[in-house]
Amino acid sequence: MKLQLADDPPHSWLGAPIDVRPLFAGEQAALMATLRGLETSDWGKEAVPGWSVRALAAHILGDFYGRLARDRDGHEEGPRFAPGETLETFIHRINQEWIDALARVSPAALTDTLDLIGGQVTRFFESTDPGAPSLGVSWAGIDPAPMWLDCARDLTEFWAHRQQIRHAIGQETDLNPQLLSVVLDTFMRALPHTLRHTAAPVGTQIQVSVDGPAGGTWTVTATGEGWSLAEPQAGRSAARVQMDADSAWRLCTRGITPAAALARAHITGDRQLAEATCQIVSVIY
Repeated sequence: MKLQLADDPPHSWLGAPIDVRPLFAGEQAALMATLRGLETSDWGKEAVPGWSVRALAAHILGDFYGRLARDRDGHEEGPRFAPGETLETFIHRINQEWIDALARVSPAALTDTLDLIGGQVTRFFESTDPGAPSLGVSWAGIDPAPMWLDCARDLTEFWAHRQQIRHAIGQETDLNPQLLSVVLDTFMRALPHTLRHTAAPVGTQIQVSVDGPAGGTWTVTATGEGWSLAEPQAGRSAARVQMDADSAWRLCTRGITPAAALARAHITGDRQLAEATCQIVSVIY
């Protein structure tokens, strides 16, 4: 399966484009298997602070409907920013409003609807043009973002929410490298934006390595215009951060704090650069 797209020069600082479109069907099937395997008591367990498994499933459905309405159907009605409201506050508010509205929907009906609408979302993403402009990705610092990154962002969100449901019912993270490797690769696209306020001489390189079958190595380089994930230059990295895959994705979604990630990681080189790198956040937080 080819996941890397042709070079994308206007966004080269984001790194090589990736094509996640073939992966939505597998992620949707894994979500449905998880939900259909839940016991009645599982739906009330806390998945994330303040949200039960049922609430998180309702949130995923809201994401599904929002994507189809906005990008497939051209539907322009819906919630608007309140005066002075930040993006983060707006997102959190409308998410909670949606979950409150779906409180009357039973887990069985919610599951069936997620199956139906999730299939439509999968087919929508499979039909997209990866190079087209799309929604901004705030944690990567780009608006509009290329569709390949927007698609990848949504895949990571669906994947992460599925892990949160798994953890709520006592299951471990699904470390299947077919999905997790792409999730981690997408999350690392936040590195240039993470380091935007970190000063370093042009050419300074920081390397982030994730161990295991789903892992990899990402090198971010200081340029005259910021930091870039484009092809690294020959030479030695000023700092290197090495961690396991479970710690990496939890850090990027704030399942663990930067301090906890640093305690788990192996750091070499410039400690300050390593600490700045571990401030990475690859979700709206």
